[in-house]
Amino acid sequence: MTAPRLEIRLDAITHNARTLVDRLGRRGIAVTGVTKAALGRPDIAHAMVDGGIRALGDSRIENIEALRRAGVEARMTLLRTPMLSQVHRVVRRVDVSYNTELEVIVALASEARRRGVVHRIVLMVELGDLREGVLPVDLGPLVREILDLRGVTLIGLGANLACRSGVVPDAAKMAELSALATSIELATGARFEVVSGGNSANLDWALGDDPVGRIDDLRLGEAILLGREPLQRRPIEALHTDAFTLVGEVIESRIKPSLPWGRTARTAFGPPAAVVDRGPVAQTIVALGQQDTDPQGLQAPEGIEIVGASSDHLVLTSATVVPIGTELRFQPDYSALLRAMTSPTVVDVTATQPLRF
Repeated sequence: MTAPRLEIRLDAITHNARTLVDRLGRRGIAVTGVTKAALGRPDIAHAMVDGGIRALGDSRIENIEALRRAGVEARMTLLRTPMLSQVHRVVRRVDVSYNTELEVIVALASEARRRGVVHRIVLMVELGDLREGVLPVDLGPLVREILDLRGVTLIGLGANLACRSGVVPDAAKMAELSALATSIELATGARFEVVSGGNSANLDWALGDDPVGRIDDLRLGEAILLGREPLQRRPIEALHTDAFTLVGEVIESRIKPSLPWGRTARTAFGPPAAVVDRGPVAQTIVALGQQDTDPQGLQAPEGIEIVGASSDHLVLTSATVVPIGTELRFQPDYSALLRAMTSPTVVDVTATQPLRF
């Protein structure tokens, strides 16, 4: 079998989805399954739907269109604010879009009227992570303008934390979002059927004991695909962390010094990493690099350490020389998975081995 390759266990994805749907459902929170790391792969979307997920979210219209063509039955949500140049595609293919800019919303409304439909939108609120979102002070006036538009209907508010600045979506932030939803309804007459609290980083809060308030939806990708929460990358109880395995092949392995020699400068990917002189070591190179994945996001097999990477080479050290042609198996984090799924040189294989608990 060729390498590098990504081995995918669809049954593990279904299990993770079902477990989270059940656990969050008991708290009154629905799950939107996020497919962007999978580039709109229908089999992964179907695995989520088989786990009880009824709404799928993606940041790219191209992925949603691929899911539509494949006949995936779920409500489709565009998570990133639509580009003006893609408004016609969004209204045609997307059930709900997340928005922040009035100009885009006006364009969505115009296209929806032209098509004789009503497009549903969620407004994203800025709660401190400084990615997308309307500042709370600006929310009321914007909601009033949206309510006057024909062609769109405002169904809720959403927020995103932990993705850019690492701001934690804790009880205080979720209480703030809940309070905003209630206050804006009272001030404008809007009625929100969705208050989406965030992503997989919200799970420590959502699965705890704090009141959920108005939060009734989370957008989960990493937790379903990798079985981990993003804040500390800890495994989530009862979830599988091995739905994806990145396999690479050894192309060189020999004893070498642990320290480089000669004058050094920047590498192709920035300053050289600091190294410690450990004397001669068994250095192994795997045919896998920055073009294929995020090397910093890989967990190496036990007894092997990742010490560097270039475009095409993953450099490892181990206790002994590794035979040429050996396949080594790595567990990716979300960043490594996202890039591996994007790389045209990483093939994927759907594994069929049964789940093991």
